[in-house]
Amino acid sequence: MLIDEWQTVPGIWNIIRYEIDRRNEFGQFILTGSVAPDEKQMEMQHSGIGRIRNLVMRPMTLYESGESTGSISLKGLFDGIAPESAKSPNALKDYAFFTARGGWPSSIIGRTKKVALQQAIDYSSMLEESYLRLATGVVRDPERIRSLLRSYARNCGTQANRTTIKKDIEANDRGSLSEDTIGSYIDALKSIYVFEDSPAWNPNVRSKTAIRTSDTRYFVDPSLACASLGLGPDGLISDIRTFGFLFENLCIRDLRVYSELIDGSVRHFRNSKGLEADAVITLRSGAWAALEVKLGGQEYIDEGAENLLKVAMNYGKDGKPPSFLAVITATDYAYRRDDGVWVIPLGCLGP
Repeated sequence: MLIDEWQTVPGIWNIIRYEIDRRNEFGQFILTGSVAPDEKQMEMQHSGIGRIRNLVMRPMTLYESGESTGSISLKGLFDGIAPESAKSPNALKDYAFFTARGGWPSSIIGRTKKVALQQAIDYSSMLEESYLRLATGVVRDPERIRSLLRSYARNCGTQANRTTIKKDIEANDRGSLSEDTIGSYIDALKSIYVFEDSPAWNPNVRSKTAIRTSDTRYFVDPSLACASLGLGPDGLISDIRTFGFLFENLCIRDLRVYSELIDGSVRHFRNSKGLEADAVITLRSGAWAALEVKLGGQEYIDEGAENLLKVAMNYGKDGKPPSFLAVITATDYAYRRDDGVWVIPLGCLGP
């Protein structure tokens, strides 16, 4: 039995928990909702431990929408299976379209490009005007929501703090805002799965080098960032720097889905000396891999590979070495470099 938007009647949790205990069977109920349940309401419910498992359902990946061949398997890379060279079916303009369209099922199945691109725009407008209020029960200023979405989009792929975001909003706001107020808006948008930041990876090794622990700002889907900035595919192509950050968001979205299938999680790494990895995937087994995201260009791929090799050298020596290193790109071919770093177009990556 599937019960949609169950969080609107939170008491149903206890009823379902009772039925699970009474029947003593698996796979009886699926509870779906577009909003995280209110913490205060859930404190009144019995624990679902051992009975109910939480899953985050994200937008569709390029592999799920049939726009990635999946010829390079993330699981296979962790298992040490060296794939053969592969070619992506996508060009840069295709990735621009995927980024602006997003992975919403309603924008993928049987839609023209114009209609597909409109889905994220409509959703963003609905967020600003009514949906956030209806979802959280708190009246919020639509103009401030709009400014916050735009600021998050401008700072996508960075570790912008609340002070930076506050300044962005106040530049176009009629009043002053506290960082606590900004935080409440951000938390509200996280609760309805609009924002999904990437926490920092701590290699937990004996090092005097300071590790930056600020989260990297991301949307659950890059199309919402595009809608907030008023950018379509052509706009992304003409602003390649912004495109680079939003393409990174696209890659992180897909990596999160592929990683969770193998009980993995995606984090980021940056230290005070500029050493970085856009994504560090860690598995419960202790295996890990570091990845950089680059749209293309040999010099940028070289830079990404160099960074990854330094991460491996500095943080894999005393502990467990990485299972693999990879630069995720919008280029044509997947191959392994002489230094051992994989170059993988997003259109070749799959679970």
